[in-house]
Formats: sequence, structure tokens, C-alpha cells
Amino acid sequence: MSTEADRTPLYLQIAESVRQEIAYGALRAGDTLPSLRVVAERWRCTVGTVQRAYAELAREGLVTTRFGQGTRVAAGAPPAGPATPLRRATLANHTERFLLEMLAGGYDAGEVEQALRLALERWQSMADAPTPETPQTLRFAGSHDPAVAMLAADFDQIAPGWAMAVRFSGSLGGLMALARGEAELAGCHLWDQTSDSYNAPFVRHVLPGRSVALLTVAHRRLGLLTAPGNPQGIAGLADLARGRWRFINRQRGSGTRVWLDAQLRAAGVDAVALAGYQQEVTTHGAVAEAIAAGQAEVGLGIETAALAHGLGFVPLASERYDLAMPATVWEQPAVQRLAAWLESTAARDAIDALGGYDTAESGRVVWVA
Repeated sequence: MSTEADRTPLYLQIAESVRQEIAYGALRAGDTLPSLRVVAERWRCTVGTVQRAYAELAREGLVTTRFGQGTRVAAGAPPAGPATPLRRATLANHTERFLLEMLAGGYDAGEVEQALRLALERWQSMADAPTPETPQTLRFAGSHDPAVAMLAADFDQIAPGWAMAVRFSGSLGGLMALARGEAELAGCHLWDQTSDSYNAPFVRHVLPGRSVALLTVAHRRLGLLTAPGNPQGIAGLADLARGRWRFINRQRGSGTRVWLDAQLRAAGVDAVALAGYQQEVTTHGAVAEAIAAGQAEVGLGIETAALAHGLGFVPLASERYDLAMPATVWEQPAVQRLAAWLESTAARDAIDALGGYDTAESGRVVWVA
């Protein structure tokens, strides 16, 4: 399942972080907020996303913006403290967002109230229980994928007593972390143009002479993300060469970027000439967010991200997403439980529910020597 942060637009996450700084006194009335560019670099997003966040805070009366003076905390902003109206308002906003989501999902208010009561009781009982031992941890580095985020969140159910620490760093970054011993699992979907295959050629290059298992999570549908309904009528990569639409790109080293650059070269498209080609983000969700916010008209990503943000999707390819791991890691009990889980009907149902996946080969293992 996706986390709340996955579902919440990035500009709202940025706005919430500023609210918390005001609520706890890190920012006080009259203080100047960091510049748009500084915040954009910190959150790895566009300046436009930060502008939306600051506009949201201004609408709430928490900040003011004046030409040449930047954005400052408003004089009437609540003071810090655990009982401030701002803290209560923040909690109310989160609760209202959750309630609306549940009502839209077909639940009635009584069901939501009962579920919240049960959740509070369960939390209180857990808070009173002895602190469990710290679980053993598998370190993951690699390409961003919603299915990986889901299984990491539920990893203690897949492999009791274990946790998965996730760092999304791109497919090549994941393999390099594996080579340096900084991760046990590397998520990758790197397409090799020469062999028309995924991952194995790159594993041989980055980890030469080592026995590595490639455990398939799923195949993902890759394509162009557009505004809802695809109003521009974008049909494929060749349309990008016209230069009429702003593009939002993935970072260098990501499997998506490797595939895109190879396809553009094959089509004779000058990548640098694409408006927005130099604008990079690090996740499929960030691509979708930029398009949903009107900061770009098109980007390359997986269908799951398009579905999550209600965007148009033009399918281009199906790619295999694998977890790469050395033979010594493959032998660990937690990995064996993960492999068995990926082959199960429960796993395939859970991944299919995210949308945009083909789970026919989930749990398949290929060895690279």
C-alpha cells in the first residue's frame, strides 16, 4: 500500500513542514522563509512546486510575500506551543483529509469512527506493551517503485523480525551501492540496447565475477504521463521532437532515463533540444506531481504514478523490475521468505491493486555469474 506521503501532493508536504516549524517556534513572526530556489533544491522539486506551497500558506494567513522582501512569517501567526490553534488546525486538516478519502471510498461516518476508535485502542495497547527487540534490517538501494515501498512497509509481516530500509537512488546507484557493500538489495530496471534485455548486462559490468540473483518483483508499464485526458494528443516520443510541450525528466542513472536516452537516440531526436529535458526529478511520483501541478505537460514514467494522480497515460513499453542481490544475501531467511511471498497469490493481488503492473513473473529468479 502507498504511504500518506506518497498520496499527498508535494507542495502540501512542503507547506506542512513550514507549518510545523511555525508551530514549534523554529520560525517566528517576521522571520524570512528560505528562498524558492533553496527549498526547491532541498526537496528536489521545481520552483513552481514551492511557489504553490507558499501560496497555500499565504491563503491560510501564515505568511506574507512582498516584492524584494521575500516571504515572511505573518505577524499574526500563532506562537509556538503544544496548545496553539495552528497545531489543532493542522490535526483537523489531516483528519478531515482522511475522512473525505474514506467517505469517497464508500465508507460511512459510523464505520470511520469505529475504525478510528479501534485503531486508538490498538495503539494504546501497543504503547503499554514492552518495547520489542530492534528487527534485523535488509538495506535496499535502487530505483523508485511503489511496489517496493509497499512491501517495505509490510516487511515485518512478510519476514517477521525483519525490516527493510529503503533508499531510492536510481537503478545504477543501487547496483553501485551493492558493489560497495552499502546495501543487500538493489532495485533495478536497466534496459540494455545491444542485447534487448534487462539488468543482467549491467550487473556483470558493475559486479564482475560475482554470483548475483535477480528476483523479479513485476513487469511495469512504462509510458508518457500527460495531463488528464491527454489534451495535447501526444502519441509517442516522436511528438516530443516538436518542442511544443514542456518535458519533466528523471535523473541521470535511473533506469527510466537510460531507456529514454536510448530511445531518443534511436529515433534521431536531439534530447537537449527538448524543453525541460534538463529539469530532473528522482521519482515517478515527482514526475506525476509536476504534470498535475501544471509545471510540465509530459514526462516519462510508470502507469502506477499516472493512475495515482489521475493523469493521462500513453503506453510505450513493458519493463522488468528486479531485486539484485549477491548469493550470500540470497541465502538469508528473510530473502527466502520475500521470494516465496512474491510467488504467492496474495503478493500478486497486492501488486496488481496498485495498477500498471504485470505480475505473471513475480518471484522468478535468474542467476547472473
